[in-house]
Amino acid sequence: MATKLLKTLLAASLLSCGGLAQATIVEVTTNLGKFEINLYDESTPVTVQNFLNYVSAERYNGTVIHRSVPGFVIQGGGFEFDQQLPLKARPANPAIINEPKWSNVRATIAMAKQAGNPNSATNQWFISLVNNAANLDAQNSGFTVFGQISSADMAVVDAIAALPRFSFNGISDLPLRSYSTADRDDNKPLAADNFVVVESMVVVDARVNTVAGLTLVPNNAPPPANNDSSGGSFGWFLLPLGLLAFRRRG
Repeated sequence: MATKLLKTLLAASLLSCGGLAQATIVEVTTNLGKFEINLYDESTPVTVQNFLNYVSAERYNGTVIHRSVPGFVIQGGGFEFDQQLPLKARPANPAIINEPKWSNVRATIAMAKQAGNPNSATNQWFISLVNNAANLDAQNSGFTVFGQISSADMAVVDAIAALPRFSFNGISDLPLRSYSTADRDDNKPLAADNFVVVESMVVVDARVNTVAGLTLVPNNAPPPANNDSSGGSFGWFLLPLGLLAFRRRG
C-alpha cells in the first residue's frame, strides 16, 4: 500500500514540475471538432517538451489555423484573430534544436521553422495531409516530426483542410468558415466565427509508452552536403514576414 502511494505521489510530482515531459497524448479541441496527438516523448524529447510548455501555459488556446494547402499541410500555433486583420502574432519561447528522426508522412505533426535555419522552431506546427517525405524529410535539414494523429481523428483535420481559402493583404491560404467568394469581393469584415480556432489543448494521457501502438516511419533522408540547409520552395513554414510588415504599415 505504501509503495502504491509513493508511486502515486511521484507521478503527481512529475506532472506538477513542468512534469508534462511524461505526457504522451494531447487533445486538441477546435470549433470544427476534436483530435488527439500522440507525442513521441522518448525520441524527440526537446521538441515534445517545447510543445508541452506551450500547452501547459495555455498559449495555444485561442490560436487559429492560419494556413491550409490542400494535398500538403494545415498550419497553426502562432497567431490569433484580434477582431481585425492582420492576425496577431503570439509571443514565442526561444528556438529549439532540430530533431529530424521521423518522416513527414500523412497524419504526422511537425514543427515549422525559418528557411535556411534548421534550429529555429518555436511555436508554429503543421500537420501533413499526405506523405510529404520527399519534400520535407531533407529540406532545411529535415522538419522535426514529434507526434501523430490517429486515422479516425484525421477526419477533423481533413475537414479543416476542405474549407475554402482566401487571400488578404499580407496573408494567403487562410481557411475560413461561413465565408464566400462573394463576401470577399464585397470586402465583408471577418468575425471570430469565420476562423478555425484552437479552443483548447489539454493532456489526456500521461503514459509515456502509448507510442508503442503506432507505426513510426524513420526519416532516412541523407544529411545535406556541407550542412547547406536551404528552405527552398517551402520556406513559408513560418508565416511570411510580409504579414508582420503589413501589421506595421497598419
